[in-house]
Amino acid sequence: MIYIPDTSVIIDGKITELIKNKKLKGTIIIPEFVICELENQANRGRETGFIGLDEIKNIRELAKKNKITISELGRKPTSEEIKLANTGRIDALIRDIAKNEKGELLTSDIVQAKTAEAQGIKVTYFEKIKIKTEHLKKYFDKNTMSVHLKDGMRPKAKKGLPGQFKLVEIGKEILTKEQLEEIAIEILEAQRTSDKSFIEIAKHKVTVIQLGNCRIAITRPPFSEKMEITAVRPIVNVNLDSYKIPKRLKERLDTKSEGIIVAGPPGHGKSTLSQALANYFDEKKMIVKTMEQPRDLQLNPSITQYGPLEGSMEKTADILLLVRPDLTIYDEIRKTSDFKIFADMRLAGVGMIGVIHATRPIDAIHRFLGRTELGLLPQIIDTILFVYEGKISKVYSLKLMIKVPTGMVEQDLARPVIEVTDFETGTLEYEIYTYGEQTIAIAIEGEATSKIQKLAEEQIKKVVGQFSKDIKITIVSDDRVVLNIPDRDIASFIGTKGKNISKIEEKLGIHISVEPIIDTLKRTVSYAITESGGYLNMQITDTLKINEKFADIYKDKEFLFNATIGKKDIIKIKKISEIGQKVLQAFTLKNLRVLV
Repeated sequence: MIYIPDTSVIIDGKITELIKNKKLKGTIIIPEFVICELENQANRGRETGFIGLDEIKNIRELAKKNKITISELGRKPTSEEIKLANTGRIDALIRDIAKNEKGELLTSDIVQAKTAEAQGIKVTYFEKIKIKTEHLKKYFDKNTMSVHLKDGMRPKAKKGLPGQFKLVEIGKEILTKEQLEEIAIEILEAQRTSDKSFIEIAKHKVTVIQLGNCRIAITRPPFSEKMEITAVRPIVNVNLDSYKIPKRLKERLDTKSEGIIVAGPPGHGKSTLSQALANYFDEKKMIVKTMEQPRDLQLNPSITQYGPLEGSMEKTADILLLVRPDLTIYDEIRKTSDFKIFADMRLAGVGMIGVIHATRPIDAIHRFLGRTELGLLPQIIDTILFVYEGKISKVYSLKLMIKVPTGMVEQDLARPVIEVTDFETGTLEYEIYTYGEQTIAIAIEGEATSKIQKLAEEQIKKVVGQFSKDIKITIVSDDRVVLNIPDRDIASFIGTKGKNISKIEEKLGIHISVEPIIDTLKRTVSYAITESGGYLNMQITDTLKINEKFADIYKDKEFLFNATIGKKDIIKIKKISEIGQKVLQAFTLKNLRVLV
């Protein structure tokens, strides 16, 4: 018998298996095309090339022992034919040899087998058998986030949860290159036999494989000084409700946010939150797609995950614009081209969620500066979710204003300024604007200590000092201050129906918020709330002392307002006012407190 193996069956190791089991006798013709294709793959650093060449060496050694004739036939393929290997050109040349030699073609490629049958060539197809990665799996347990194996080192693993993990040794044996090679071959074979696995990156001495839900990077010298295998898998898969997102933030995500950035340090849960967001929007009947390299997000089956088309995310973006998704997750934005693609898709009207490595929340914005026009930035990103230790620790909103930057006084210095505010408190934390030829992000925190604001602080003290000697002034922005005033002085400062505070605001040209300096001697009293016309009547049900005629109202620990207790121990509040709505909400949630 004459057997002609193609590239696939060589890489799969089927020929050595047949020889060892005495199922193959006669002559094996190894086409020159197979050897050259494997050589080309090895030169490009692809694991399959090295595996295939080692397999041919093993075939020759086994053939000598089993008295099987080995010969080579054919010519070297041209550079053009090698380039066309993915289109089936090399496979066609191998079929020609099998046809001319009247031999039996051996293959693990179903397309090759069907084509050979159609051409009347005798063929044996070896169906792929699923390979288990037992050597790698033994290093994982239910708490393992990632495994790190390196030649000459003990195996290590990160164990715990995002942001709360420890790097620990998981074995006393020092690993050798031979052991790592064995694990690498097992991984490659498992990838080839699995429908849910694929090679994401195949560069010189670097291979990145997505094996099920596990991302595996194999590196070799000279790229790394020693051989190394790193396997990472998601340890938690949570939904958006697990993050206990406030109702107001969820409303923003549902209605106003279309350019979202998920930022945070490595290993703190950015991908986990991105998965939760993608699945959340998918369940809201939105068309969700992803752009990933590697494709390792664990998502609902209805979400399609795209990689780079012909090595280019720009081409992938072109396809997505034709597909017209409602939302696209762009995982791992790093290079300038990634930022430009994200911006282009957002400005084209596609809802975008981008994932960026950042040490601080503001760093996510810094990485866009210089890569896009400043005036377009709030249209590209409107919300930043900063993830730390698996939780959303900070949320920023962006808004474009024409104003004089904080700290400047001349009106002719007005310019476009992007305000970066804390979503929860509304506090202005950063301003981004051009200064000279540079675009800068200035932290507003600490501005009150500047000379200009010290002068403003002194002027405010002169005006409000007549009401209390113990006023603390916090300048929030150029048109808003917060005054912390002892509780005993608040009523006189505000005045009847707010006359005093209105005059002060008019004189200073700023908005004043008043908060009490909490009197630790105050006590919590019981109350009842009834409705009368357009008012809420808060009836104090405890017996009050003579000096207990001023009340501080809190929503849990959040101060709401200060009030004078009227006749019959009742505080009246307008239902349609902002304070009235907050009181009703706190009362409903059973976290309304009254201190006197």
